[in-house]
Amino acid sequence: MRKLPSYLIWPVFASVLVAVIMLALFPQQNDIPPTVQINQVQAPVKAQSLDPNSGPVSYADAVANAAPAVVNIYTSTKVDNSDNPLLKDPRYEEYYEAEQPQRNKYKTSLGSGVILSQQGYILTNHHVISGADTILVALKDGRETPAEIIGTDPETDLAVLKVKLPELPTVTLASSDEIAVGDVVLAIGNPFGVGQTVTMGIISATGRNQLGINTYENFLQTDAAINPGNSGGALIDAYGNLLGINTAIFSKSGGSQGIGFAIPSNLARVILQEIIENGRVIRGWLGIEVQKMTPRLAETFGMKGSQGLIISGIFRDSPAHRAGMLPGDILISIDNRLIIDSRAAMNQIAQTKPGAAINMDVIRNGQKLTLKVLIGNRPLARPES
Repeated sequence: MRKLPSYLIWPVFASVLVAVIMLALFPQQNDIPPTVQINQVQAPVKAQSLDPNSGPVSYADAVANAAPAVVNIYTSTKVDNSDNPLLKDPRYEEYYEAEQPQRNKYKTSLGSGVILSQQGYILTNHHVISGADTILVALKDGRETPAEIIGTDPETDLAVLKVKLPELPTVTLASSDEIAVGDVVLAIGNPFGVGQTVTMGIISATGRNQLGINTYENFLQTDAAINPGNSGGALIDAYGNLLGINTAIFSKSGGSQGIGFAIPSNLARVILQEIIENGRVIRGWLGIEVQKMTPRLAETFGMKGSQGLIISGIFRDSPAHRAGMLPGDILISIDNRLIIDSRAAMNQIAQTKPGAAINMDVIRNGQKLTLKVLIGNRPLARPES
């Protein structure tokens, strides 16, 4: 065997040493990527732009990536005319007998949805399919198919449908936590039933709540035009990744006025998984009614600040009732987290798994008490009338 010349020994040794160091510093390069539940595709944490201060001149590629996964949803609901008093009037009996075939009429509506998995799972708004007798999904490629309702969550206004079609296009999901005010976004949907339409705007605000739209609110606000029929459609970033599900608009005319709201993709992802696994969303529950602490009320209760919530009512046999909480108690912290507002407190409780024990600090008759509460299972929302 021929020996290496002496002048080659050190370069070879150095190359081996560099390779060993690289493997030690970057072992994740050899890791096997984890399996993704329900075949969702996750977008990179950061946008793919080489220059973070510049964006694409055209958004055609972004639309081409996302638009095939945005579907039109057509629903029909049977209208019951049996309570119409004219049907019972003998003077109109002959007329209505002649019109008998048309008595059972159907009310139709439209909306949008987003395909998140090749298994056929579609995310849309609860109000788009609420009460529907039939649901038809139309893809951008021209295919149409009936859809099955897997479950809904009225408290976030989300619903999961499923269709059975081969080779379904899907959208990649971006983390809505990475979005910033001023980022360019595109809204894709079926406004007024004219067909798939794309509008552009920016993120106007994040974390919008207390709007009175849903029980649990954490909206992205955008000035991208959103109109009736856009509900359930996609709000995407400049690279075609899903950031949210378009849900509502603030409008005095019924049309877009530059204030639209979308449910963030991170929240939508959690709701999707919960509905697929359990048929509904399981949330924690205390069973209390609260009133906001105001400076005047704080003065009445002898408190220095206005933080905290006044317990105005307690459901019988609820977790709060069993823990000894009383009306008039002032809730000041949950698991050592100070109460800032009722919305944040409600979200914290809802995100706690039923059966978990939490400590709640209350002020009662000027004295601080710590109550240990076993979180219950939040009852289902009342069905819509």
